[in-house]
Amino acid sequence: MTVSARKKEAATPMLNRTHVSCSINGDPADFLCDDDQSLLDALRDEMLLTGAKEGCGTGDCGACSILLDGKLTCSCLVFAPEAQGRTITTVEGLAIGDQLHPLQQCFLEGAALQCGICTPGFLISAKALLDANPDPTETEIRYALAGNLCRCTGYDKIVRSVQAAAAIMAPRRLENA
Repeated sequence: MTVSARKKEAATPMLNRTHVSCSINGDPADFLCDDDQSLLDALRDEMLLTGAKEGCGTGDCGACSILLDGKLTCSCLVFAPEAQGRTITTVEGLAIGDQLHPLQQCFLEGAALQCGICTPGFLISAKALLDANPDPTETEIRYALAGNLCRCTGYDKIVRSVQAAAAIMAPRRLENA
């Protein structure tokens, strides 16, 4: 828990906090939050899942992207109590143990990251795309990632990494069909 979260917790009576039960990254989760606390802040401060980042606080940059009931969502725009009974996937939930998700591996191998602030949002957005469209065109990838901003890499390496991940994931989908 961050220092600011501990100070906030000490200043906030536990009786005024809302209990939320949900699923995060496939596991049952419970946390206490303030009614006006964003889901982003609850994930970071209460659940210590710091992958999602606050870039803008207005839903314009995509750094805080998560999947909420399988739908791409800016967690900075959702109040934490709205997570009650919902299913949340964060970037921390993409890997299985020590095995990186193909998107993560392709981003790493394709040098599709630099400072890392935007990377979790791009990964979650790309996962949402590939879940809905396992064989996207370059244009579809660029469109799906348009809500994510990067100031470091440019977008070509990111797009190529998503294409590479789609190619790797396609045979796996056929095996599971």
